Amino acid sequence: MTPQSVDLTGIGKGFGGTEVLRNIDLSIRPGEFLSLVGMSGCGKSTLLRILAGLEKADRGSVSIGGRDVTGMDPSDRNLAMVFQSYALYPHMTVRQNISTPLRMRQLPMSARLPLLGRLMPGHAPTRSAIAAAVLQAAETLQIAHLLDRKPAQLSGGQRQRVALARALVRDPAAFLMDEPLSNLDAKLRAHMREELSGLHRRLGATFIYVTHDQIEAMTMSDRIALMVEGRIAQLGTPDELYRAPASLTVARFIGSPAINLLPADIVQGRVMAFGTDTGLRAAGQGPVTLGVRAEDLFVADHGLAVRVDRAEAHGADRFLSGHLLADAALRVTVRQPASHPVGEGVLHLAFAPDRAHLFGADGLRLAGVTDARVAA
Repeated sequence: MTPQSVDLTGIGKGFGGTEVLRNIDLSIRPGEFLSLVGMSGCGKSTLLRILAGLEKADRGSVSIGGRDVTGMDPSDRNLAMVFQSYALYPHMTVRQNISTPLRMRQLPMSARLPLLGRLMPGHAPTRSAIAAAVLQAAETLQIAHLLDRKPAQLSGGQRQRVALARALVRDPAAFLMDEPLSNLDAKLRAHMREELSGLHRRLGATFIYVTHDQIEAMTMSDRIALMVEGRIAQLGTPDELYRAPASLTVARFIGSPAINLLPADIVQGRVMAFGTDTGLRAAGQGPVTLGVRAEDLFVADHGLAVRVDRAEAHGADRFLSGHLLADAALRVTVRQPASHPVGEGVLHLAFAPDRAHLFGADGLRLAGVTDARVAA
C-alpha cells in the first residue's frame, strides 16, 4: 500500500441558500492521520463526502496523489469509507462482508451468484486471491476467528473491526472515517482509539477522520483541522492547537476542562486584570481577553481571589472550581494533584505569564506578547 496525498482547493458548498463550506483549502500529506473536528453543522462531514465523491462541490477541486478526481464517481477514486453505522450486511458472514468490495470489483455479476458462480471454474484464481486478501485483513485486525459469524453475533467493537477490515481489503489510496466510534461506550471508544492508532502506524496509510470529540482528535492525529461555520479556524498539530490557539474559538473548543477566560486591559503596555499587573506585556491599548488553562493556575499567597464551591476527584487529578470575588459572574477551574489537595473556601490563584494566552477584541490571538520577567 502506497500512501497518497489528498488536496482540496477552493472548496465551496451551499444547501438551500445556506453556505456550508467557504473556500476550503486543505493539503493532507501521504501517510498522515488528519482529523476534521468541530461542532455539529460546521461542515466537516460535508467536506468528507465531497472528498469521497458522495457530494458535488459548488466550486473547487479535489486531487488524490496529484490526480484531479473532481469529476470522478466515488467508485473511481479508490477511497475506503468507514461510517458511523458500520453498514454491515446482516445476512452475510464476516468473511462475506469483508470480501464484498473485492467481489464487486473483480468478479462479473454471473460469478457472484451463490450457486451459478461456483460452477464457473474460470474465476477460481480470482476467488482464491480474494480469500487470501480477506484473511490477511482479518488477521491484521485480529478478527480471523470471527470470519464465519454474522454481525448479530458480534460486539460493537468487533463490528467496527469488520467495517475497518472491509475498507482495508480494498488497498485504498486513503481511508475516510466519519465518526466511526460515536456508537460505542466510553471504555470501548478508548480501546478503539488505540486500535485505530496502531492500525495507522502499521499501515502507514493516509487517514482522514471526522469527529466532534476533541479527545479522539487530540490522541490520534498527526494534525487537526478545526472547522467553524464552514471554515478552517486552525490547522496544526494537537499540541499547537492546545498550546497556541489561534483564536478564542479554538481556545474554547480545545481542552477539557475548558480554558479559563478573564477580561483584561492593556494599559501603557501592561496587561492588567482586575487592577492587578499580570506580568504580561503587549503593544496597544484597550480591552483584551486573558486565557489560562486549568493546569497552569496554582494556589499562591496573592493573586486572583476565588471562592471555591466545588471539588471533583478525577483519579490522579482534582479539579477545583469557583467564582471570582471581583466578579461573581466569572468562574474559574484549577487542576491540582490529588495527592496534594488544597482546601476549599477562598483561595488566591496565580499563573506563570509564559503559559497564558491573550486575545484581542476581534477574538484573534495577539502577537508580540512578552513575559515581564524575561524582559527584566
